[in-house]
Amino acid sequence: MKLESLAKPSVLTQPVYEPGKPIEDVAREIGLDPAGIIKLASNENPIGPSPRAIAAAQRALLQGQLYPDGGCIALRQKLAETWALAPDQFVVGNGSNEILELLGHAFLAPGDEAVMGTPAFLIYKLVTLLFGAKPVEVPLRDFRHDLAAMAAAVTSRTKLVFVGCPNNPTGTVNPAAEVLAFARALPDHVILAFDEAYAEFQDHPADLRPLIAEGRKVIGLRTFSKLYGLASLRVGYGYSSREMAALLNRTRQPFNVNAIGQAAAAAALDDHEFVARYLRENRNGLRQLEEGARALGLATVPSQANFLLVKVGQGQDWFEALEARGMIVRPLRAYGLPEWIRITVGTRAQNDRLLAEMEEILRASRAGK
Repeated sequence: MKLESLAKPSVLTQPVYEPGKPIEDVAREIGLDPAGIIKLASNENPIGPSPRAIAAAQRALLQGQLYPDGGCIALRQKLAETWALAPDQFVVGNGSNEILELLGHAFLAPGDEAVMGTPAFLIYKLVTLLFGAKPVEVPLRDFRHDLAAMAAAVTSRTKLVFVGCPNNPTGTVNPAAEVLAFARALPDHVILAFDEAYAEFQDHPADLRPLIAEGRKVIGLRTFSKLYGLASLRVGYGYSSREMAALLNRTRQPFNVNAIGQAAAAAALDDHEFVARYLRENRNGLRQLEEGARALGLATVPSQANFLLVKVGQGQDWFEALEARGMIVRPLRAYGLPEWIRITVGTRAQNDRLLAEMEEILRASRAGK
């Protein structure tokens, strides 16, 4: 008997998420020095981790023989102070991805539905399928979530609605007032999972706290991976009502977030100088990439995140051509955008090199015609 025959049928058809290629893998494949490769594929922070977070992580490592705080008490207290909420309104996860999975554990079963935009973060669909529920995908409108169409897609079987703002991979946002009105109009049996992984880069993000105070079934999801440069430590969190947080905490594994990550995340919340610097550099870098793409005759989608969507024609071909030159970007065929690539905003020098390599590719392409 084959092992596969013992597995649940849904596992055999479950799609697999493909992350951005690591620098070391690319270096090995194309025979380049890893030091000469620039990765602008996974929306990582190009200036590194928060210095305060690094110091706190080093201190925590000295007690590596001890189990982490299973309740993330110190981190939840720090989050409560930051958000002016109560500690028991938070659930901390191994990245905000785990919070998405916890929502599936708590609320999704075969026959249920989850509404989401498309293209959007692929994990929404993967989590829905993992629990045997049906993903109901609503096409974006002008690269933004079509909230009216998403509301119309809600049925009596809908349990969750996923909205990312800014949306990944487009970098687009829905105005705060529109988001709040959408949330208030959802029926009482529907939970809004509002993914705010890139909200700190947004000009005027929606504030879910009034909705929570009203008793709405909403949860905001945040991460320390992007703004604070702690992607490798995998720390994210959700904030919601006490009832929601309690349900999700019942579904998570003990010690799901390591002590080093907890310490680094708590310290990063106080690193205001680092945050201000990165936000400033990201704004400048985003403008640099937009202007550079325009000069090359390439269309972009206005972004309020730390990445930019660029229309190049054949995204996979461009991905391979740039990779051969030591530049890793993200092709978007898996997102239904085969003509586009997603570029993480790098440092000024990294952006300069990327634009120069793109210009060379275009020149070579035109010369070959």
